[in-house]
Order: sequence, then structure tokens, then C-alpha cells
Amino acid sequence: MFRTALRNVLAHKARLLMTMLAVMLGVAFVSGTLIFTDTYQNAYSGQTAKSYAHVDVQVAENTDYSGESPGISQKTLDQIARAHGVAEAVGRVSGSAYVADRDGGLIASGVFNAAANFAPGKDGKDPLYAFTDGSGPTTAGQIALDKDTADTGGYHVGDTVPVALKGPAKTYQLSGIFTTDDDLVARGGSLVLFDTPVTQRLFRRPGFYESVTVTAAPGVPSGHLAAAIGKVLPKSAKAETGRRLADEEAELVEGDARLLGGILFAFAGVALFVSVFLIANTFTMLAAQRTRELALLRAVGASRRQVTRSVLIEAMAVGAVASAAGLGVGAAMAAVARATVDLGGGRIPDGPLVVTSTTVLVAVVVGVLVTMLAAWLPARRAAKIPPVAAIGSAHLPATARSLVLRNLLGGVTTLLGAAVVVAGAGAGGSEGRGLVGFGALLAVMGVIVLIPLLSRPVIAVVQPLLRRGFGVSGKLAGQNAVRSPRRTGATASALAIGLTVVSAMTVLATTLGQSTDRMTTDIVRADYMATASGVRFDTSAATALRKVPGVTTVSQEQQSWMQLDGVQEDVSAVTPADFDRVIRLPVVSGSQGTLAKGQVAVADDEARAHGWKVGDTLPAVYGDSDKSRKVTVGAVFAPNDVVMPVVVSTDVIEPNATDTSFAKLYLKTDGSTNQKALADALAARPGIKIDDRQAIRDEFSGAFGTVLNVLYALLAISLVIAVLGVVNTLAMSVFERQREVGMLRAVGLDRRGVTRMIQLEAVVISLFGAAIGIAVGAFLGWAVCEVTKADIPRYALVLPWDRFGLFLLLAALVGLLAAMWPARSAARLNMLTAIKSE
Repeated sequence: MFRTALRNVLAHKARLLMTMLAVMLGVAFVSGTLIFTDTYQNAYSGQTAKSYAHVDVQVAENTDYSGESPGISQKTLDQIARAHGVAEAVGRVSGSAYVADRDGGLIASGVFNAAANFAPGKDGKDPLYAFTDGSGPTTAGQIALDKDTADTGGYHVGDTVPVALKGPAKTYQLSGIFTTDDDLVARGGSLVLFDTPVTQRLFRRPGFYESVTVTAAPGVPSGHLAAAIGKVLPKSAKAETGRRLADEEAELVEGDARLLGGILFAFAGVALFVSVFLIANTFTMLAAQRTRELALLRAVGASRRQVTRSVLIEAMAVGAVASAAGLGVGAAMAAVARATVDLGGGRIPDGPLVVTSTTVLVAVVVGVLVTMLAAWLPARRAAKIPPVAAIGSAHLPATARSLVLRNLLGGVTTLLGAAVVVAGAGAGGSEGRGLVGFGALLAVMGVIVLIPLLSRPVIAVVQPLLRRGFGVSGKLAGQNAVRSPRRTGATASALAIGLTVVSAMTVLATTLGQSTDRMTTDIVRADYMATASGVRFDTSAATALRKVPGVTTVSQEQQSWMQLDGVQEDVSAVTPADFDRVIRLPVVSGSQGTLAKGQVAVADDEARAHGWKVGDTLPAVYGDSDKSRKVTVGAVFAPNDVVMPVVVSTDVIEPNATDTSFAKLYLKTDGSTNQKALADALAARPGIKIDDRQAIRDEFSGAFGTVLNVLYALLAISLVIAVLGVVNTLAMSVFERQREVGMLRAVGLDRRGVTRMIQLEAVVISLFGAAIGIAVGAFLGWAVCEVTKADIPRYALVLPWDRFGLFLLLAALVGLLAAMWPARSAARLNMLTAIKSE
């Protein structure tokens, strides 16, 4: 039986090719995810270890210290340097600096624009930086750049380089170009080195450092050195070993890798789940086509168990080959992702592609196990073929009893799931979410079981259109599509599952997006908004914009934080005199005008969570200050994405804030100016972006577009596997119907008619699957929106009919593409040979 199974695999390798491809795709996503996350974690962990390779002990500010501290003083640094076991102690200062290219654009982006001090030792070298050209900065007018930044900007030693901090860019002379193991540079960021006194003046205070890196004397353990240094430190500082700091960062990287892996495994799960239907369908059709062969095996003594085992061995062989191929494809996918992925504007640090033994084992087990599980039911059906079938028909229909039981089970499960979903939608809250999730699972499972029954009435609706539009070919296509409901259902299920998930999430994302868009439109009165990638503005930016002809209002938003009634809250600090001209808070109670009186406005969800209401007087601690003062709640507003949960006047927060820069500038104009004039006013500040009203709306609702793009990637996976499923079904259907095709050709149906018949059959099956998926997805999307509507401002359900129409068009295209090869094969059949076939 083992040899028979292997011979069957080789004999039907063309028919099993699509199944292998489907399994290969699923395994590729699983193995690719494992390889990519292992590579990601290894690269970042390795980079972290490199960045601390020259650090035996690091002294930094003690985060548990509640008092004010300007940093680590020169006196403390000298005491550290004199501690027992210290070979060298170097003070470090860091901050943010933004390097512009020759066209004024920002090099690197976001949090990846760093600055640090050049701190040479007795030998004149800083161990953290290896200079490839020139040397470190020694005067206030000099800087050094990392090699990637210098190459990107086309800068050479001696050039003048524009560098911005909070205000307009200033030019510095480039004294040197270096390489470094700094983590931010490894991720694609830029690093600017200043002379130490300059760095202290820019980012700290003269004579103070952010941290101290300590090198141990030979033979001194880092743990003992940290303990010795700790004895001379003030309470505001603490000492930790470089190994411990590297391990802590490695743990953070591991958490990020798990999160990323979870997202990617969702893609793999969709691919494998959809593949199950293709595999089961393939083995069901193979068993039906080999009825006489399997019956002969039974007639010559093979038991049911042996026949089942034979089919499962075939599945195991298919799974093993597909797993090996999937592992290779997964490694290639991980390598491509490794080279091209963009993580928040940065790249993954250099490192090897990591393929572990666990990844190989998981790939093989997943591929083989999924294939064998999917083939188990077809194998059981094959084992039930009686020996007498060897002399009967080659195709035995499913018994009426089995179809009745299937339809009854599917109907009950679907109705029960739908009832639970509706109940959950009405209940709302966390209880409602749980009910909707459970009901959705039941409903989807029920629909999958019920799809063969649904195929006849749903396809019957379009059969008259097929007859009128395409004549005989259309009539035959409609009849063929419902000839084998189980086969049609299994083929359509692959597309239906993917579209159910995508349609449901599209309804939710579109509803949320429209709600956010309405809220943004109502809140933002400004004509333009100025932001920058990672850059913050000082007051000179607002001054420059006020000088532009046509600008009537410039309102600044400073983002900070405060402790309000013991709760840490993110804060938008604004200038009340002009804020109400550009932003209208959706006030629930109180008045926005109370901001001018020094009172605060809080978001409704925060107010309800902590029991705050208009008129309450609460203790407040601003930023890093330890001084508490009383503030009054003057307004409660609906939560939104435009401002932070707490809004307060800059007059209140600035005296206690350590950072008075601005994150956004809102502008109102008289209509006589434009974006270019505004951008020109800020030309000396790299990375500035001026958004008009439409761009502002897109900015605040852009996250939902990102979610939809991820969902459409999931849809693409299911579409690819659906194509394979339709191709497989049609190819086997054509093989089974060779005599029928030959007879049609003999009675006058030409090759074009045969091709059109197969194409229409594929399109009908694909559209059937898409229609079921969209209908179920829209229902589930409605339920999810209902249970979350309390958290959606100005909730109104939005059904994206344009997206649904696009999904149907894609499904029709899938059918046409899938039918190309089977239709061509059917049209090229020799009619006499086909008529003689069994």
C-alpha cells in the first residue's frame, strides 16, 4: 500500500501541483515569519551588545529620584574617575539634531535624528567613534557626521552643513566623518557630534552630563565596579553594568519581535486555513476519480484502514515536498523583508539571516500536519467505497442522508451563531464583544458547512442572465457550477473566508475613519497645520509664519505632561487668545473659554474614569517639577485625536515645563496665501510639512488607511490561494468531463464556446464565494461597530459599497485568471479521443 500511495502521487503530480503550491504558501508565511522575527531579534540584540561593548558600567540619572536634577556634575564625574577599579570615565550628553541635505530636506526622520558629544580620551580618540576621514569637533563651529548621513547628503570634510535644533538651521563646518556601533545609526538614523561644551550648552547645562560611561581596569569585574561607583554617587544618579543594560534592551527587542511575529502569523494563519479547503477538495476529487481503482484494492483484500492509510500517505508526501519548498520560499521572503522593510523610518541593523532548527521542524510539521488533517475526511470517504464499485460507475454521489445531516448541522450552527452575534451587538461592552466573537466563529463555521446548499439558489439567480448574455455556453456554465455542490462550496469557501474577515474589518475601519473625519472637520477650523518629522518648533517659527502676507492667526500647541490628581496625563498647552479661532473643542460641559482663566479642559473618558467634573479643584504637578498647585476643571470635551486628553493654557504650564517647544502650529488665513508661501517662510527648518485642510483630515484618519492596507494584504493572500483552488477544481472538472466536452464539440460547440463555458463557470464560482463572504462580513462588521459605538464619537454605520463592488470585481478577475489554463486545455481536447475516454 505504501508503494501504491507513492505511485499515485507520481501519477497525479500535475493534479496535486496546486495543492502543493497552496501548502507551500502557508508554510512559506510560517517559516518566513519565524526566520524574519529571529533575524530581527538577533540583529537588534547583536547591535545592542555592540553599543555596550565599550561600556563596563554606565552612570545615569536615577529615575526613582523625585527631586530636581540638572544631570551629573563635573564634580561627580571626577569622583567616579577616582573610584577604585576605574580605568576611564567619560561624560556623555545627547539630544536631537536635524541634518539637512543640500536641497533643504531632512536626512533620516523622526526619533532617528540624534546628537551627542565628542569626548576624546588621553589618546585624543573617543572609543565610541572610529573616524574614516578628518577628526572630531574641537570648537563651537564644528561638527562630525556618521558616514551614512554624510554620504546621503553628499558632504565631505571641510563642507558647511546646515543643522537644525529647535529653531532655524545653522551652518557648521564638517570636521570629520565616522563609523559607530550606535543603535540609532544602525537603524538608519543620523548622528551629529558636537564639542562637549557646545553639547552641554545645547542640551543640558554647562558642566553637567546626561550619563557617564566607565571602563574597568584590567581584572576588575563590572559588578564590583558598579558597587564601588555607587558609593560616591548622589541620590539623583545610579550605576548599572553594561551587560545588564544590554540585557534589558534585548528583552524589549524580544517583546517587539513577539508583537511583530503575531501580526505576521495572522497572515500565515489565513493562508493555512484557506489552504485546508483546497487540499480537502483536491483529495475528495481524486478519490472520486479513482473510485474503481480503490474498489479494486478493496476487492483484492485491502482493508478500509489500509485504503485510508494510503490516501494519508499521499497527503504526507505532498505535505513533505510542499514544506521543503515552503521553507526555501519563506527564507527568501524573510531575506527580501530584511533588506527592504521600513520600521518607523529606520532599517534593521546588519546581521545574518537566522534559520534555526526549530524553524525547520515547525515548517515540516505544519506543512505535513495541515495536509494530512485536510485529507483525513476524503480518506475516510475513500475507505468506504465498496468492492462492488469496481464494476460500477466511476463516480458515486454522496448519499442523501449525509447531505441532509450536513445541511441540518450547518443551518443550526449558522442560526445559533447569528443569534449570539445579534445578542452581543445589543448587549455592548466587554460582554457584548465576547458574545460577538463567539457568535462570529459559529456563524462562519455554519456558513462554510452550508455553502454547498447555498450554491444552488444563489447561482440560480444569475443563470437566466448567463443564458441571455452568453447563450449555450452561459447555460452550460450555470449548470456545471451547481452540478457538484460540495466541490463548488469547497472552492468558493477559500475566497469567502478571506472576504469575510476583510469585509468585516473594512466596515469597522470605514466607520471609524468617517467618524474621525467628521470629528476632525468639526474641530479643526484652521486652514493649514505645520508639523515636522521629529522636529519641534520654537517661537521663531510662529513669528516667521505671522509675517507671511495673508496669515491672520498662528496658534501654537505645546505637548507636555502633568500629574492631575495623581494621574499622569498627556497635555496640549495652547494660547487661549487665538486657540478658539483654529480649534473648536467638542465641549460636553463647561466652556472652552475657561482656558483663558487658567482652568483646564479634560477629555470625557478621563473625567468619567476618575470622577472629575466641571468645577472640581484638583492638585496638579507639571512636567519634571515637584511643586504642586491647584487647578480647576473648566470644561469636559469629547475625546478625539486632535488634542491630548488634557488641554491647558501655556501661561499655566510654561513656568514649570522644561521643554517649551511646539509640536504643531495651526494657521488661519484670509485666503490670499498658499502652501508654498508658508513653506518658504520655514525653509530654514528641515523636514517641515504644511498641510491644507484635506491633508489635515487625512493626517488624523490615516491610521485607518494603514489598517485597511494590512487587511488588503490578507485579502491578497486569500485571493492567491483562491486562484489555485479554482484552477485545481476546474482542471479536475475538465478531466472528469472529457467525454462530455468531446460530445459538445461533436454536436457543434466550437473551441471558443468551450473556453467561454469554463471561464464563466470559474467567474460564477468566484462571485458566489465573494458574495457569501461580503454578506457575512458586512453582518459581522455591523455587530462589531455596534458593540464599540460607545467609544466612537458621532457614530454612524458606514457600509462601503464601493469597496464591496471592488471586491466583486477582483473575484471575477480571479475567476478569469484561474480559468485560463483549464479552459485552454478543454478547448484543445481531441473530440474523438475525449469521446472514447471513460
